[in-house]
Amino acid sequence: MIEKRDFYINGQWVAPSAANDFHVINPSSEEPCAVISLGAQADTDAAVAAAKAALPSWMATPVAERIALMEKLVEVYQTRSEDLAQAMSLEMGAPLDMSRSSQAGAGIYHLKNFIRAAKDFPFERPLGDHAPNDRIIHEAVGVAALITPWNWPMNQITLKVGAAAIAGCTMVLKPSEQSPLNAMIFAEMMVAAGFPPGVFNLVNGDGVGVGSQLSAHPDVDMVSFTGSTRAGTAISKAAAETLKKVHLELGGKGANVIFADADEKAVKRGVLHMMNNTGQSCNAPSRMLVQRPIYDQAVEIAAEVANKVTVGPALEEGRHIGPVVNEVQWTKIQDLIQQGIDEGARLVAGGTGRPEGLNKGYYVRPTVFADANNQMTIAREEIFGPVLTMMPFDTEDEAVEIANDTPYGLTNYVQTQDPTRANRMARVLRSGMVEMNGQSRSAGSPFGGMKQSGNGREGGVWGLEDFLEVKSVGGWATE
Repeated sequence: MIEKRDFYINGQWVAPSAANDFHVINPSSEEPCAVISLGAQADTDAAVAAAKAALPSWMATPVAERIALMEKLVEVYQTRSEDLAQAMSLEMGAPLDMSRSSQAGAGIYHLKNFIRAAKDFPFERPLGDHAPNDRIIHEAVGVAALITPWNWPMNQITLKVGAAAIAGCTMVLKPSEQSPLNAMIFAEMMVAAGFPPGVFNLVNGDGVGVGSQLSAHPDVDMVSFTGSTRAGTAISKAAAETLKKVHLELGGKGANVIFADADEKAVKRGVLHMMNNTGQSCNAPSRMLVQRPIYDQAVEIAAEVANKVTVGPALEEGRHIGPVVNEVQWTKIQDLIQQGIDEGARLVAGGTGRPEGLNKGYYVRPTVFADANNQMTIAREEIFGPVLTMMPFDTEDEAVEIANDTPYGLTNYVQTQDPTRANRMARVLRSGMVEMNGQSRSAGSPFGGMKQSGNGREGGVWGLEDFLEVKSVGGWATE
């Protein structure tokens, strides 16, 4: 049992103001693996006060020095990568090999991309040749509350902290109480990198407590939140009282549109992408739309691929998927699988209950439904588990209509060998991101969505911009 109770506030590890223990559960075993304390209002206030006090000097720190500290953080990160991977496997169930390569790997990837973007970013620039005495200045929004999820913990922490720090914001991080251990390691990394006291603060807590307190706090200038659409709505309402800036990365129900001329690996690739991280990704391709001439074959392939996906404990090495994060999620997924059956979708792989041989742990059977329609619950709601919903389509227009018929708009996927059609689809799909033929977006590309998938963008230049205000100056004096 790991016991880490302190918060990191104003450059020091400090004890919480009140005893409010929370047991972190290892989802592979259903046993407690750590005890943390959830913060109270006094802890939130102390962290915000520290960030507010540090803001003027951090904003005044030259950008080159802020970038240099980020470069030092990258060096420190490399020495703690295994610690991060082990922590995330233990607390949220990412299989160890995947945790090393993808979960821990994502963090250093984003930090390096921010450094590259910042070195070319015009923090101060002339308005234009027509206005030689006007300047555009990008300056920090101010004190930022960073509220991060459990499903990709280090990915989201670095996307927020990296951008905020380089932009000149000071911050209070509230990681998910389901996966706090990696965040406390990250705090140790910020200390080792030499960030000044008060620039980065960490308070553990839940959404109802510290999350709500930060969202409504009058001295917080911005909230950057990644999580459920329901929680994003609540944060927006709380933040409205003080008109603070709100950045939201929320849920998704991505369509993977597979045309009859798709490459032979398209269906297999889509199934494995859906199962990655045990389906716990907001940008998962959870609706597979297949053109009718290849639909029956695609269903057979999808079932075969899903049936070969192995499930096992997170701390074991190998190419398997782990458990989902907790009992609440497991129960929700089981209920939605049963709803799919009850509403008439054809179950071709998986189903309810744990996989064979696993009678403890929050394990879910890799599941595929065929013959669904877009009005079924499994096609409307974000399941956040290893569950794929397949449905046929006839024409391109029909595929677009189905894909866009969702309250979400995060990521859609297109599989076709016709480049003209691929580009046409990219223009009409209503989502913040579109990926073609298994090609991932490049380093520094913006991550974010439309509609109920949120607002704002993370990563690279766009991630920096979200933590910056634009100041227009007329009559700039020649120095």
